[in-house]
Amino acid sequence: MLSRLKLAAPLLTLGLLTAGAASAQTPVATTDSLTLDATIKAVMDANPAITSLEEQVNAAQARVAQSRTGYLPYVTGTATYARVDPQVKLPFGDQVLQLAPNNNYDAHITAQYMLLDFGKNDATYNLAKAQGVTAADNIVTARRDLAYNAVQLYYNILFMRESIKVQDEQIASLQQHQREMEKRVQGGVSTKFDVTTTQVRITQAQNAKIDLQNQLHNQQTQLARLLHRPEYAEVPVRGSLAYSAAPVDVNSAIAQAVENRPEVKLARDAENTAEAQLRLIEKSNLPSLGAQVQAGGKNGYIVPNLERFRFNTVAAVQLSVPIYDGNRNKNQRVEASANARSAQSRTQDVQESIRSDVRQAANNIEASSARYANAETQIAQATDALTRARARYRYDVGTNLDVLDAETSLAQARLARVQAIYNYTMGQYQLKRAVGEQIW
Repeated sequence: MLSRLKLAAPLLTLGLLTAGAASAQTPVATTDSLTLDATIKAVMDANPAITSLEEQVNAAQARVAQSRTGYLPYVTGTATYARVDPQVKLPFGDQVLQLAPNNNYDAHITAQYMLLDFGKNDATYNLAKAQGVTAADNIVTARRDLAYNAVQLYYNILFMRESIKVQDEQIASLQQHQREMEKRVQGGVSTKFDVTTTQVRITQAQNAKIDLQNQLHNQQTQLARLLHRPEYAEVPVRGSLAYSAAPVDVNSAIAQAVENRPEVKLARDAENTAEAQLRLIEKSNLPSLGAQVQAGGKNGYIVPNLERFRFNTVAAVQLSVPIYDGNRNKNQRVEASANARSAQSRTQDVQESIRSDVRQAANNIEASSARYANAETQIAQATDALTRARARYRYDVGTNLDVLDAETSLAQARLARVQAIYNYTMGQYQLKRAVGEQIW
């Protein structure tokens, strides 16, 4: 029995958290009770990490909007005042000609517009859009992880409760056996040694129950943290473990996983972002043609009045052609190309990993199903063995140790069944996660 309990602990710790279907939830009895769906929803609503990612999406959308401003004119207003001393004066006949005033005023509005940039602004917009898609897909991945963490803790709690029930049944059975032993001792049929041996087994079973209760409390604490409800000493989880076999089509599951897994989507997002970055770098070294129009007023015109503030306009067209940048753009293209190839290889690796995840989940389901069948057989065998051991001991043809061993074997078989149901349930959710199924 102790070996079975030692097996249960690492399984809970490692948590094949990912699997679904073997669960039968009882209806909510009170407003505070949490079924599986209610637990997942409460975790989603309470976790600030989702809010943080949502703000990152808002920031990404703002960057997309910023990139679109490249398609629009850019208008600025400027007003300047400058005091120039000494005055520049030239003698002209019998007059003195002043070339510029001491007080110079200039106010104008300038409108600039990019007429042709050979796709640079389009490349900037596409890069910002790709980054925004990645930010949105990160939310899906975060929600998926939170949901399956909630599932794991939920079923861990149910598993610990069921295991404690098995221990309670064993303790109650052993205590009943102890009372019978005490009566036999009083009648002179048995010895005190048999009572002591039975008490030792009861203590061992109680110690195992204490360990299970401690693990249950730890799982309750973790779920309370995930719910951001530290006041919960015991999260009011409602439900039960149940075995419900379901066939698994591995090939269909793999096809679904490659299509739906958020990791694949993120890997493809990374490909698109890397390609967009490469396109932007390729475009950044191309010429650009812009136009500028300026209208306003200033003083300083020599004729006829130097101080008079006059309306003026300026129109210009500018062609900018990069000539030499020290091979900077060339090296940037080499880097961006390498990043794009790396992203493509990463997508292939993710797809292979997903196929492996699906096969492992299917293997775990198959193994858990076989263990469940074996556990049912073991329970039937152990029950029969216990009945026979008790009968033999009652007629003094068997020993007390035979009864105690039979009690222990039955408890171990029952724990094995609970473990198999738990593993099968986790295997189902492991498969759900592997194929990218949303459970929230």
